[in-house]
Amino acid sequence: MNILSTESLNQFYGESHILWNLDIDIKQGSCVCLMGRNGVGKTTLLKSIMGLLPIRSGKITFNELSLEKKSASARAQYGIGYVPQGREIFSQLTVLENLQTGLLARKDKCKELPEKIFELFPVLKQMLKRRGGDLSGGQQQQLAIGRALALDPKILLLDEPTEGIQPNIVQEIGDIIIKLNEEAGITVLLVEQKLPFARRVGKEFIIMERGQKMAAGAMGELDDALVKKYLTV
Repeated sequence: MNILSTESLNQFYGESHILWNLDIDIKQGSCVCLMGRNGVGKTTLLKSIMGLLPIRSGKITFNELSLEKKSASARAQYGIGYVPQGREIFSQLTVLENLQTGLLARKDKCKELPEKIFELFPVLKQMLKRRGGDLSGGQQQQLAIGRALALDPKILLLDEPTEGIQPNIVQEIGDIIIKLNEEAGITVLLVEQKLPFARRVGKEFIIMERGQKMAAGAMGELDDALVKKYLTV
């Protein structure tokens, strides 16, 4: 069963046509890596799914619910968690306050942070009173994922979660994504440039070029020919 689908999705920046009749299907429980060179529309797709960018035409369906006319906050309430590229945490707020902003989107109005956030990211528990801007890049990424988990998502959209992060934390982020997907049952759609990381965490892949889907399949089907054609710079 598909948890998330787009159908004939078109999106423009001004006069520039960014997404072209894009059809994608994300199966419930999968971990899908959205891949492609810079500028092919990957971030635009995630922002369109989240409701942060308007679409020109097409459909976005989440759990059989049409999203096109729903606000970003409504989509969060339905269970779409989003971790943007560059993390975008609130640098002047404390770690605790950053995490609590995730609770604002919960449909059940729960005011308690899920304990699983601190089980996954024990470093955040030790830093609750520190300002977000004082954290390292890797810690900020953990905070951004923790904030998305505070809303109890059914699907997690991650935009380049390993960008600008030290190698030991990249390994840790990979472990967390696998755990969230396989143990917590959260469907994951992530944009990822690092091929070894994508192969490690992803169950499936979608390759984009010029705003269109060029290839998709199980991660084991991502062969050297596809990598050379669409991913090497």
